[in-house]
Order: sequence, then C-alpha cells, then structure tokens
Amino acid sequence: MNDYFMRQISLWGEETQNSLSQKSIAIIGNGGLGSTLGLTLGSSGIGKIYLVDFDTLSSHNVHRQIAFKLEDIGKSKSEQMRKLLESRCDTVHIESFCESFDDFLKRGIDVDLVIDATDNLPTRSAIDKWAKANGKVWLYASVEEWRGQVCLFEKASYNSLFVVNDRKPGGITPPIVSFIASLEAITALRYLAGEPVKKDLLNYLYFDENGVLNRSEEHTSELQS
Repeated sequence: MNDYFMRQISLWGEETQNSLSQKSIAIIGNGGLGSTLGLTLGSSGIGKIYLVDFDTLSSHNVHRQIAFKLEDIGKSKSEQMRKLLESRCDTVHIESFCESFDDFLKRGIDVDLVIDATDNLPTRSAIDKWAKANGKVWLYASVEEWRGQVCLFEKASYNSLFVVNDRKPGGITPPIVSFIASLEAITALRYLAGEPVKKDLLNYLYFDENGVLNRSEEHTSELQS
C-alpha cells in the first residue's frame, strides 16, 4: 500500500506513516463533522477507527453530511460510513457502533484519541469527564452558522469553559462544516503522527459582518481566568 500513501510518505517518511498503523481513534458523531473526519482520516493510514453514532440518516442531513447519499436515508450513519471508508482504504480496521457514547464506553475499548464530531453539548461534557478521569487527550470541534472552533484538550477542561445545556444548534451551510472538520482532521493527524501541535488552545474562525474571514487563538487558561 506504499503507492496509496505515496504523497503522505513524501511528506513525513515511511517511519511516521508506519507508526500511524499502530494508532486508533474513535469518532463520536458521524454526521456533518464526522463525514469529513471519516473520509480524510479513514484514508490516512490510521490502524483502527471506531465510528460511534446512535442516529439514522434523515433527508435534511444529506446536504451537509457529505459521506451519504439520498439512498442512505433511514439507515445507520455509523454503518454506512463504515462501508464507505472500507471501500476507499483496505488497510484500516473499522468498526461501527449504532449507539451513544455512554454505551460505547461500556465496551472498554482503548483508543489513542477520541474525536468529538457531535452537535450535542451533554455528549461533549461526557467525553471531557471521561478524558479527565482516564488521563486522555481529546479533540473538540463545533460549528454553527458562519463560525466554528477547534481545541485539542489535554490539561484544560471543556466543562470549565462552556455552559452545558441542551440548546438546539442554529442554521448552517455545508462548506463551513467541511472547513472546520478539515481543521479538526489536520489537528488529529498531526497529533497522531507526532508532529508539533498546540494543546489547550482554542482556535476560533468566523466570517464577520463584512464577509472577512477572521481567526483567533486563545489559550484555555486565559478563558478560564
């Protein structure tokens, strides 16, 4: 499969590429963010990928959840995603779980990185609590309207930064979802490959009222103070 990963190997060499085959991740939420995460990370050489989503596909999901087709409506997101990723790369071991994050935890599966791709604040809170209890790094992202943010949590706590409620997400367009998910995927891949990546830094991207794309970085310790 060296030909498959040729362009990546030319970026960081065979040793780093081979190291990815020993890594494992769990993508929690296989919808908008999860689609781009699955497609990009699923063809990067990561050894094991666990896809976790209790939901089935609805018609209003398809326009921004780019891993799916109209014929997938009514089917399990995690299962359909697994089939797609397996058709694109046959070196990765993929398992799909049509269940909640809490139920997935009961399986006792250990991973190198948990990646949040949900639109659910209580689930993010649960991921943060689990990560803190187990000394794990986890990757957060959220997107809404014309803005989004990404943070690789290590020492900082999501629950200390955000008010957790069950507010429904606002409107959204497909490109901003893929844009933020791509930043999240790059962060995950650099972390897993041992490339430099800043932890506990909240990256915030948004279009202002004049249509200008803005980016800010804030260390989580400053946000908590």
